[in-house]
Amino acid sequence: MILYPAIDLKDGQCVRLLHGEMDKATVFGDDPAAQAAKFEAAGCEWVHLVDLNGAFAGAPVNAAAVEAILARITVPAQLGGGIRDMATIAGWIEKGLSRVILGTVAVENPDLVRQAAREFPGKVAVGIDARNGRVATKGWAEETDVMVTDLAKSFEDAGVSAIIYTDIMRDGAMTGPNIEATEALARAVSIPVIASGGVSSLPDLIALRDTGVIAGAISGRAIYDGALDLTQALAALKT
Repeated sequence: MILYPAIDLKDGQCVRLLHGEMDKATVFGDDPAAQAAKFEAAGCEWVHLVDLNGAFAGAPVNAAAVEAILARITVPAQLGGGIRDMATIAGWIEKGLSRVILGTVAVENPDLVRQAAREFPGKVAVGIDARNGRVATKGWAEETDVMVTDLAKSFEDAGVSAIIYTDIMRDGAMTGPNIEATEALARAVSIPVIASGGVSSLPDLIALRDTGVIAGAISGRAIYDGALDLTQALAALKT
């Protein structure tokens, strides 16, 4: 199982939100590229990036910060937030992004996801953000009637490389991930599932790993706060 350290970008800074609310942001640094380099130096195999402003705006906002990160690291990076058309997808991949994460558009325009997955094999993931089992869009601001598993299954034949599943009520709250729901989703589809939201300790990571079906886990606040030691975490996931 791969650990994806998270860099959430708001106004060019590294932040973490509580329950996805932009007015509850904690700033952890003003040099995202340096933070990404630290993650790589610690042995991380991937870096997870989110353009928080972009998720609300519907278009990239923190592009300069993302480009600085891509110029600084050699490990692959994935990015979500405000990526809602083919031009943006192609532009990011051309700039060296290894994987784009499509969230809102996966609900509103699933054909775009399919087209992107065909044109850029292995480089398109679907981000499914859920509140009480239902998918939320537009930076988690809007809740839909779409059920998580139904949306995931609809992309079974699309060629997407991963599903990033976030339990919004766990995100940034340091309360532990929703292991039961994440495992159930991973067992329901053949697409690799990456857990996000609430991963706040080594036991959380081990519990996710021990399901045997979850491909990765994203953690942010716990790493910045020191609740999750990167060295210990990476060592545990290699055993």
